[in-house]
Amino acid sequence: MPDEKTVQPGEQYVVQMKAITKVYPNGVAANQGVDFNLRKGEIHALMGENGAGKSTLMKMLFGLEQPTSGEIIVNGEKLNLTSPSVAISNGIGMVHQHFMLVPSLSVAENMVLGMVPKKGLFIDQAKAIEITRENAEKYNLHVEPEAKVMDIPVGMKQKVEILKALVRGAKILILDEPTAVLTTQETTELFKELLHLKEQGYTIVFISHKLNEIMQITDRLTIMRNGRSMGVYNTKDVTKEEISRLMVGRDVVLTVQKDKAQPSDTVLRVRDLEYVNEWNKKMLDKISFDVRKGEILGIAGVEGNGQKELVDMLFNFNTPNAGTATVNGENILGLPQQKIRSLGVSLVPEDRMLYGIASSASIEENVISDRCAEKRFNVGPLFKMSAIHAESDRLIQDYTVLCKSRKQAVGMLSGGNIQKVVVAREFSNDPVLILADQPTRGIDVGATEFIRKKLVDLSRSGVAVLLISADLNEVMELSDSLIVMHNGHIAAYFEDTSALSDEVMGEYMLGLKQQTEEEVRRVCHD
Repeated sequence: MPDEKTVQPGEQYVVQMKAITKVYPNGVAANQGVDFNLRKGEIHALMGENGAGKSTLMKMLFGLEQPTSGEIIVNGEKLNLTSPSVAISNGIGMVHQHFMLVPSLSVAENMVLGMVPKKGLFIDQAKAIEITRENAEKYNLHVEPEAKVMDIPVGMKQKVEILKALVRGAKILILDEPTAVLTTQETTELFKELLHLKEQGYTIVFISHKLNEIMQITDRLTIMRNGRSMGVYNTKDVTKEEISRLMVGRDVVLTVQKDKAQPSDTVLRVRDLEYVNEWNKKMLDKISFDVRKGEILGIAGVEGNGQKELVDMLFNFNTPNAGTATVNGENILGLPQQKIRSLGVSLVPEDRMLYGIASSASIEENVISDRCAEKRFNVGPLFKMSAIHAESDRLIQDYTVLCKSRKQAVGMLSGGNIQKVVVAREFSNDPVLILADQPTRGIDVGATEFIRKKLVDLSRSGVAVLLISADLNEVMELSDSLIVMHNGHIAAYFEDTSALSDEVMGEYMLGLKQQTEEEVRRVCHD
């Protein structure tokens, strides 16, 4: 049941967002009459599909956007949050899904950016380190003040971001997908630290699509759909299935259904791939594996351990220092991307906005961009528009893209629907190999369910799938066999994922365990 409890004496709302409406100049209403209230010292989940309006709501609380109508009351005072600096001065901090750290600076230097302690004309390094150490101890968020951000693990980067907000006086913390790139162990540690903050009276907004985590860490949750609140609930009073139904308006299958794989011929063959980055760090160290027809080979690992660099090599975003990679016997390293595509390779990129779409172009232009030169879409020097319209409409329907029309700019869609446009293009052109890099990152449960099912169906139809995912549940459920990467190496290979646990995976991902070279070489089916 919705949590209709009134505020009792001694209890207070630290934030009241009343009848918040946000309408953009193009007429899109992101929020419509939304009420959102936070109690002091609670962890409150904000949930909803991409495009439901939750990000816009939090941007208004952090001063990145301003409401069209409605009011925001913080600690009993009505505020006009015109910028993040105004929000910060009123004790509101936000940790974004994509970290806002400067990689070349130290942890301490990042900590004091914008409030730099000076010694003459220069940063007082000793003071910056002292500030960092004192606050790390105070908030039980242990970091290495003198380490460069580029060299620290992703779990520590998360702590640095939270500490930055706390150092600036935040008492209300907005965390956007805080566990998206963390291992099970790192997530457990983060939750202990969030509970520690809660005990000290801090209030935390927890935005996440991970239902298990919502059930574990939060006190209450607000669910949004189509720009409106679907109610406020005590977390202990609702099930995961009820939450999913409220988010998407229908039942959602939360587990992946798949038949046992029947892999056959090797499609992708990678041998001894090596890459040293611009900071002279070896990101790929003699990586070898095969992906076979009819199987999903998963790659798990904490971000920054070579997964991104591997995909970059396979789709010619970068060039390896050594090694080979072939698709059905033909070399793909260094080939133009159009030539790689002509060999039947499709890519769902990690960053859909940068590499997956042209945001100002229409849905139609995006979905046919890889095939517009085909004979069926051309009559002499002219496009055959009737065929292009038919293809676009078919893909929009088959991939359930929610849009006004094929002419709508793809950048105006929600994150889940943008990702559906990407997969519609990449899955529909008879691929022999799909490189699926974080295919469901930051999208809602409905779109996630759809994309996962498509990947399984394609693999069972004979397509080879290489799945790279930081979502441990996803990579373990979808994969038929699984590689774990750590520090540029393959730390482990599992032919069967059915008996694997999160804890065991985490040990390999963090480098606490390492299989023998002989065990790892089984991923090569020579």
